[in-house]
Amino acid sequence: MLDAAEIDAVSQVLSGTQLVHGPVSKAFEEAFAKRIGAARAVSLSSCTAGLHLALFATEIGEGDEVIVPAMTHVATAHAVEFCRAKPVFVDVEPDTGNMDADAVEDAAGRNTKAIMPVHYLGLPCDMDRLCGIAKRLDALVVEDCALAVDATYDGRKAGTLGDVGCFSFYPVKHMTTLEGGMATSNNEALADAIAKRKAFGYDRMLGERKVPGVYDVDALGYNYRMNEAQAAVGLSQLKKLDAFQEARAANFAALKAALSELEEVSIFEPRKGKAVSSHYCLNAVLPVDGSLDRAAVIENLNADGIGTSVHYPRPVPAMKYYAERYGYTPGQYPVSEWLAEQTISLPVGPHLAAGDPERIAAAFKEAVRRAKA
Repeated sequence: MLDAAEIDAVSQVLSGTQLVHGPVSKAFEEAFAKRIGAARAVSLSSCTAGLHLALFATEIGEGDEVIVPAMTHVATAHAVEFCRAKPVFVDVEPDTGNMDADAVEDAAGRNTKAIMPVHYLGLPCDMDRLCGIAKRLDALVVEDCALAVDATYDGRKAGTLGDVGCFSFYPVKHMTTLEGGMATSNNEALADAIAKRKAFGYDRMLGERKVPGVYDVDALGYNYRMNEAQAAVGLSQLKKLDAFQEARAANFAALKAALSELEEVSIFEPRKGKAVSSHYCLNAVLPVDGSLDRAAVIENLNADGIGTSVHYPRPVPAMKYYAERYGYTPGQYPVSEWLAEQTISLPVGPHLAAGDPERIAAAFKEAVRRAKA
């Protein structure tokens, strides 16, 4: 939710003299790192950039394997492909949508150089198991925290549980910079490596150059920077984040309670073991047997003015690029396939007004009734 605060913050940047590599980005990095309890945060052009740089900066490449959940946004796997490494897909848990640690154990091998847990819809994965596997393999753990700002595991926030955490500030996320992302780490050397490679591999950043325009390049890098105007929006959003999160949690609880009588619909819990969700949205999952027509339910909801989404439309290994590149057989990832075919994601964000969760629930129950008729 954007208002005059973000407009004023951007206006101040535009009225100044520095649009990139400036003090606002630095302040945003420091504030975000403090928020989640990380030693360092590096502002970036996107979460995808963070995922890519985490692998690239640690020289993961051709011949290496990276374990990725089959149920995720395609960006997670793309980051592996960018490095010419091989994504090794594993199925997910039926009650969380998170990477199945048993499947990771089975998939891990001598070529495994990284594990990329995706905190599905904001609920952290079983990080004790996954980090234990990674430690045994001497593999990197890169958390995909695109939907997990403020999510916790054993009292620690997502983005501090592995070697690197990558966040998204796309407009529909918990907070936004319009476009943008952040990489977090408690490893100073790794954070430095990511920061260098987000800006062409410069040996000296803008404020570090004794002579303007004079620098060297001692590493390959990309142009993955966040600009000062985006960072200004991010700083303003951070000030509102507590209120945003309180609204999300309350809306989730109200919507979940109002849908509790629907026995044929599975709703993912916001807690499991040590994990506490960031309440990105509410996932309502229809029966695996297809007895409820998802398209009909969604059509009825949309006709009643209820917005919906799907997380995600198909398992990544079943998408055309990956299916043709690595081969795919229907039934290979049964839980991911069920979620892709039967998930309906309902909104719980702070834009909802009083009474909206109950209105959404009533419309959902009526849409299910019509689909069964």
